[in-house]
Amino acid sequence: MLRRVCVFCGSSPGTNGLYREVAQTVGRLLSQRGLELVYGGGNVGLMGAVADACLQEGGRVIGVIPEALRQKELAHTGLTELRVVSTMHERKALMADLSDAFIALPGGYGTWDEFCEILTWSQLGIQRKAHALLNVNGYYDPLLAMADRAVAEGFLRDVHRASLLSDDDPARLLDRLSSYSAPFVDKWGNPAQR
Repeated sequence: MLRRVCVFCGSSPGTNGLYREVAQTVGRLLSQRGLELVYGGGNVGLMGAVADACLQEGGRVIGVIPEALRQKELAHTGLTELRVVSTMHERKALMADLSDAFIALPGGYGTWDEFCEILTWSQLGIQRKAHALLNVNGYYDPLLAMADRAVAEGFLRDVHRASLLSDDDPARLLDRLSSYSAPFVDKWGNPAQR
């Protein structure tokens, strides 16, 4: 059952105002659907936009931030709950534990790192939660093309490529996350442990 959705996204707003608008849309939709937002705990960029929109709509927001970033005054002080951890590794692990599904909005290295770790855990059978790219303005087209090439070159299995959901519409993407059913196949094609 989908109760909490983790959103990975940029701590910068990007150069296209559409990214901020879509982040706000995601925050509002999560609240309207009774879903809690889990995210990186920041008050800047797309991170702040998605959190503020969810809160303004009456939603619950759980932020997870390392102490080093909290000390730089990047932490959002108006969240439902802010969990402060010691390291980035702890942050990713706690966000994964708290969440039932994952969405990556546009972002840079940090966003990609967080999302790719979730993809890897899925491929290895460590977790079976839905994961998706919100492909705003074709932002993730190159990553999706790279995944297709990895299949063509024999580095990624079709079943694992198919588990990577993507859409350019936030509402439709949330619908797909809600109905996601992970295959019981590990990286090497064996039935995954249940």
